[in-house]
Amino acid sequence: MTTRRYVVLGGTGFIGNHLLAALATRDCRVTVLSRNREQRRAVNVLPNVRTFSADVYDRAVLEKHLKGHDAVINLVGILNETGGATFTRAHVDFTATVIAACRQVGIRRIHQMSSLNAGERASKYLKTRGEAEAQMRNSGMDWTIYRPSVVYGDGDGFVFRFLKLLRMGPVLPLAQPHARFAPAWVGDVATAIRLCLADRSSIGRILELYGPDTLELLQIVRMIRDAAGLRRAVLPLPALLGRMQAYAAELIPGKPFSRDNFNSLGVDSVGTRDGFAELGITPRRFAAMLPLLLGSRARARLLDRARMTQEA
Repeated sequence: MTTRRYVVLGGTGFIGNHLLAALATRDCRVTVLSRNREQRRAVNVLPNVRTFSADVYDRAVLEKHLKGHDAVINLVGILNETGGATFTRAHVDFTATVIAACRQVGIRRIHQMSSLNAGERASKYLKTRGEAEAQMRNSGMDWTIYRPSVVYGDGDGFVFRFLKLLRMGPVLPLAQPHARFAPAWVGDVATAIRLCLADRSSIGRILELYGPDTLELLQIVRMIRDAAGLRRAVLPLPALLGRMQAYAAELIPGKPFSRDNFNSLGVDSVGTRDGFAELGITPRRFAAMLPLLLGSRARARLLDRARMTQEA
């Protein structure tokens, strides 16, 4: 059997970490390009995974590292703009660079991460995701596009962000409380990509990846609160106050919430065609996975404390 060789862009992010763990024991070789490999030591120790420091936005550098590989998995994306990191640069311009670099070195197979509602003009995030998809669809490459709803799991920026906010005070004001999601477990998303890597029938397909439960944001946050054993009030905000909250949050270092996030939440993140079912995957239920997710994180904290005590 021929060993396949893949380049993962954005492999040190949330979904990337879980995908690399799923690929590490497979009959393949994976190259991860990161801005600073020394800060990603957990990735460096995975079997069959090599990490290189590289500026992936530099086409010449990208071409150098792509040579000799069979496919590219592009997981690069941002949720908020900061400085020079704009939606257009991260989604649209970078996708064009990936396509051009692949064409130059003779790679035809590209796996592209996107989002449910890509192309909706409600927010810059969704609009540029759609523009990136259009470039991929018109590229002449052998592409597969993944459109997940909100993805949750260990290390995510969703469940654990709300958990952090819930711990900050007795009341959590919540913008867009009735926004609807069908949360997808990160392990299921990683499995979907892994299966498509070896399946040429996935070429030219857009796979909507969403979980079996459709939940309002208000429900989700209250479920996180209850699973964590917190006594907090979650206060739904009307649209005007929610937008004001988003504006104020943009001024906080790290920009935990933005007006563009607010606008994205105005479009329900619920799919219409079950990509998991198409791949033979039974997706996990949010209510079942949430206690396990928060419990595993709590156990990890206890182990870390025990190690620190022993070392002291």
